[in-house]
Amino acid sequence: MSKSPADDVVSIYREHADAFVLQRGRGLIERAWLDAFLALLPGTSPRVLDIGCGFGVPIAQYLIERGCRITGVDTSVPLLNRAKVAFPEHQWIAGDMRKMPVAGPFDGLIAWHSFFHLSPEDQRGMFGEFGRLAGPGAVLMFTSGPGLGEAIGEFEGRPLYHGSLEGTEYRELLGGSGFEVVRHVVEDAGCGGATVWFVRRVGEKT
Repeated sequence: MSKSPADDVVSIYREHADAFVLQRGRGLIERAWLDAFLALLPGTSPRVLDIGCGFGVPIAQYLIERGCRITGVDTSVPLLNRAKVAFPEHQWIAGDMRKMPVAGPFDGLIAWHSFFHLSPEDQRGMFGEFGRLAGPGAVLMFTSGPGLGEAIGEFEGRPLYHGSLEGTEYRELLGGSGFEVVRHVVEDAGCGGATVWFVRRVGEKT
């Protein structure tokens, strides 16, 4: 049976880490969303899990500069090695987000332009993980597609997979895992067309 393009995402970011570093913009069009995320983080020196952290620039860097303690998870060891050199006081772990190699709880979780590389089926399985890792009042932010479907981009001459569920299903999965939606924008023109989910864990874990 032939592989799905979704199965190749991990190898693309491992094999073309240098190209990704060169192409990843250092500008922060995500700043308004990150500031909203920071504003709702509970406590001081909040623990934040950066899912698909890459080499830590610019998102983890921005959060670190504002007092967050970062645990970054990514499948690309070459990218993680760069993060370890740049931010040695934080934790950088090689692992697949579908089998998160961390325990939590975290005050914040962010999966910016990483979660949407999973197939719709794999995305559905992630919401239990989000619930497991989020402490009471924790903030979760991730990007998705605008609606149910799959799209194939291109990176370094290879097909790069993106998948998404419908917004109504995301809301159901979030609610079932103990999150309420704070803000959701489809194809935010002020953020490069990103579709953003900004949610918060409700109440205490049972």
